[in-house]
Amino acid sequence: MSPTVMDFEVHDIRFPTSTELDGSDAMNPDPDYSAAYVVLRADDGTEGHGFCFTIGRGNDVMAAAIGALRPYVVGRPAPRTAADLADLHTRLTHDSQLRWLGPEKGVMHMAAGAVVNAAWDLAATRAGLPVWEFLAAMTPEELVSLVDFRYLTDALTPEEALEILRAAEPGRAERAERLRALGYPAYTTSPGWLGYSDEKLVRLAKQAVADGFGQIKLKVGADLDDDVRRMRLAREAVGPDVRIAVDANQRWDVPDAVRWMSALAPYAPHWIEEPTSPDDVLAHAAVRAGQPVPVATGEHGANRVLFKQLLQAGAVDFVQIDAARVAGVNENLAILLLAAKFGVPVCPHAGGVGLCELVQHLAMFDYVAVSGSWEDRVIEYVDHLHEHFEEPVVVTEGRYAAPAAPGFSARMRPESLTAHRYPDGPVWRTGRHTNEPGPRTNRAEPHTDEPGPHAGRAEPRTNEEIPA
Repeated sequence: MSPTVMDFEVHDIRFPTSTELDGSDAMNPDPDYSAAYVVLRADDGTEGHGFCFTIGRGNDVMAAAIGALRPYVVGRPAPRTAADLADLHTRLTHDSQLRWLGPEKGVMHMAAGAVVNAAWDLAATRAGLPVWEFLAAMTPEELVSLVDFRYLTDALTPEEALEILRAAEPGRAERAERLRALGYPAYTTSPGWLGYSDEKLVRLAKQAVADGFGQIKLKVGADLDDDVRRMRLAREAVGPDVRIAVDANQRWDVPDAVRWMSALAPYAPHWIEEPTSPDDVLAHAAVRAGQPVPVATGEHGANRVLFKQLLQAGAVDFVQIDAARVAGVNENLAILLLAAKFGVPVCPHAGGVGLCELVQHLAMFDYVAVSGSWEDRVIEYVDHLHEHFEEPVVVTEGRYAAPAAPGFSARMRPESLTAHRYPDGPVWRTGRHTNEPGPRTNRAEPHTDEPGPHAGRAEPRTNEEIPA
C-alpha cells in the first residue's frame, strides 16, 4: 500500500531584507522576503516541502489559504505517479467554492501551487530523483496527462503537446549529460537593486562579470535621469559584450514605457521586463511595437491563460515563469509547452526566498525534455538567502549546477524556520524589525558592503549576521 499523508504543517516565515534594501525596486521599495511554507508528512517518514513567495505583509493571508487546502491532502495516499499528481492538481484547482475566489488566479491559486509543489517534492524524494530528472523520466503521454488543457486548445492541443514532447524525446539522455557536465546558463540581478548606490552598482557589476556572468539586470522606473545615468555606468562597467536587462516591475503606462526605453536604448538593453501591468496583454504588445527593446514578462502571470494570450498576441519576446506564482509544476508545464509551440525562449524569474532553488528544476527539465534548447535562455540568480536551504543552488562561472539530491530543493533548514517564524521567531521578537504598515524608523541607508559571493554556494550566516 502507498503511504498516507498524515500531517500538514504551515509556517509564516519572513526575512527582514528591507533593512538593507535588498530586493528594492520601483514598485516594491521595502520588501521583506517571505515564504508561506508547507510541509507534508507521510506515515512512512517521508516529507514534501513547498512554499509561496511573498514580500512580507500578506504572508499570513497566504499561509491561511494554504491551510484551507488541508482536507485535500491529509488522510489521502501520498502521490507517487504522474496520475497521482495530475489528480491532486485537479482537486486543488477545481474546488468550485475555492476556485470562485480567482478563478484560477490570486492567493488561492498560489496556495494550490505551494501544495502541488510540496507533493512533487514528496514524490520525487520517494523516487530518489531531483524533480527535473523525475519529470524528464516521464513519457510524453504522462507529461501531457499532467496538464489542464481547458482554455488552451485554441492555441495548444494535447496532440500538439505530444508532438513537441515526442520530438524532444530522442535527445533527452544526451542533453541531461550535457547539463550535468556544463550546468545551465544564469544571469544575476544582485548588482541592480534600485536602492543601491552608484558605487555599489559599478562594483557589483564588475564582480558579476569576473564571476562569469554574461548577463546582469538593473531595476529601473523611478526616475528617468537616474536610470540613464545608472545604465551608462553599468554599460561602462561591464563592456559591450555583456547583456544588461532592465526591469520596471510594472511601473509604467504604455507612453511612459515607450519614452523610457527609447531613452535607454542607446545602452543596448537586452530586454525590458514587466514594463506595465502584468495582466495587460495589449499594453505589452504596444510597448513591444513602440520601442526597439525586446519585452519580457511573466513572473506575475496569474495562470496559463494569460501566458497563452501574451503569446497569441505577439506581446512578449521572453517568457518568464515563476515556480511559486501559478498552480505549481503542472501549470508551469503547460506554460513551457505553450512557449515551445510559439518558439519563444523561457527565462525564469528567481530570487526571493527559494525561487532559484525551485525554478532551476523547471528550466532544466525544459531543456532536457521540452524545448531541447538553452539558446537565449537564462535563469535569474540573486545571491541571498540560499544558506537557509538544505540543498541550496550552486552557481559557478555563471551557470547553475544541475541538482543531484532527490526532491525539489525546497527544504529549509529547521533552525532557519525557527529563527524566522513570524512574529515570534527570535529574529522578529527582538523588536529590531517591523512588518507593520507606516514609516519605518529602522531603515538603513543604501550600504556599500558586498551582499555575499556572486558565484558558488553561499557561506551560511548566523542569525546575528542576517541583515538587521
